[in-house]
Amino acid sequence: MTATPSLVSAVRSAKQFLTYVASGPFQYAVAEALKLPDSYFADFRADMLAKRDLLAGGLAEAGFTVFRPAGTYFITTDIRPLGESDGFAFCRSLPERCGVVAIPNTVFYDHREQGAPFVRFAFCKSAEVLKEAAERLRGL
Repeated sequence: MTATPSLVSAVRSAKQFLTYVASGPFQYAVAEALKLPDSYFADFRADMLAKRDLLAGGLAEAGFTVFRPAGTYFITTDIRPLGESDGFAFCRSLPERCGVVAIPNTVFYDHREQGAPFVRFAFCKSAEVLKEAAERLRGL
């Protein structure tokens, strides 16, 4: 970067904190979480697995090819079985078509055309919301 010394100093300070201690504020939250009983984490894991399976099942019933995740709260799907191939267009039209939103995976690809038929859905929602979304997606 080329700028006045005061601006360079400010940018350097921001970069220092973003690069090396970006998670600094979260250390207090992590310390508190480590005090929780193991049962909290077991229950959380079981709840998230149940929600994943609920949405994955609904997406499969709606005709998507589902890639069941093992370590995130997003389910990636292939939209080609629905006769779609453009994830951006699909995601843009989805709210109007059935009141559900998805994220096009192509934004995560160096070669965007390779990710074009894949979209993802978040399952970190209540079971009721996931059931409703699955029902609405079946209408596609």
